[in-house]
Amino acid sequence: MNDVNSQLPKVERERKPVAFLGVAVPLSLLLAVAGLFLFAWIAEEVMEDHTRRFDSTVRGWVHQYSSPSMTSVAQAASWMGEYGVSIAFVIALAFFLAFGWRRAALWLTIAQAGALVLNVSLKYAFHRPRPTPFFGPVPHTYSFPSGHALFSFCFYGILAGLLVDRIHSRVATIAIWAAAIILIAAIGLSRIYLGVHYPTDVVAGYLTAAIWVSSMIALDRLRLRKKRLSFGDVDS
Repeated sequence: MNDVNSQLPKVERERKPVAFLGVAVPLSLLLAVAGLFLFAWIAEEVMEDHTRRFDSTVRGWVHQYSSPSMTSVAQAASWMGEYGVSIAFVIALAFFLAFGWRRAALWLTIAQAGALVLNVSLKYAFHRPRPTPFFGPVPHTYSFPSGHALFSFCFYGILAGLLVDRIHSRVATIAIWAAAIILIAAIGLSRIYLGVHYPTDVVAGYLTAAIWVSSMIALDRLRLRKKRLSFGDVDS
């Protein structure tokens, strides 16, 4: 086992302090629980049709700024939340494996697999019909939650976290997180702009992703904390 670990890149072998892991676990669980309560509240409001005014108001406000150039930008952003995620996932996975970042590759794979299961399960559980699109045809899947918001959050957010954990540069960290946040927000907004999702669909997609990612972080940190303690690794 030690021979195998010694062959991994240094960043894959770095040991997080037990104190850090102890804080990360409850914080991640708190975020997951908070996200779950918010999702449950929005889902209940959606099922009881209490969000119609909010959704209509936001859709109308966004649509008033429509233009041919904005539509092209929205379509490009929407593409990045579907086909772009798939292509980027394959590239990132190949990149991580080529550099020996097996832990990062596993994280990315589990995150996307979980996002796929959640997206399909929740759409069929709620059966919310799509709104009438402003641009393009009506998608064939159900509306709640937004799969684009869910997948983009899970992929680009986790990818950013994995990269900054391995690139120790303040400038690079800021640039990577800024790019991820802007891209995730643009993808969600594009779905509202194109009219293929209600705003509450997008919010629910982000919340679902936040719950899933926070749960993954909590379980991973808990596993690492138990591993450190079992080897008698304590902070000095």
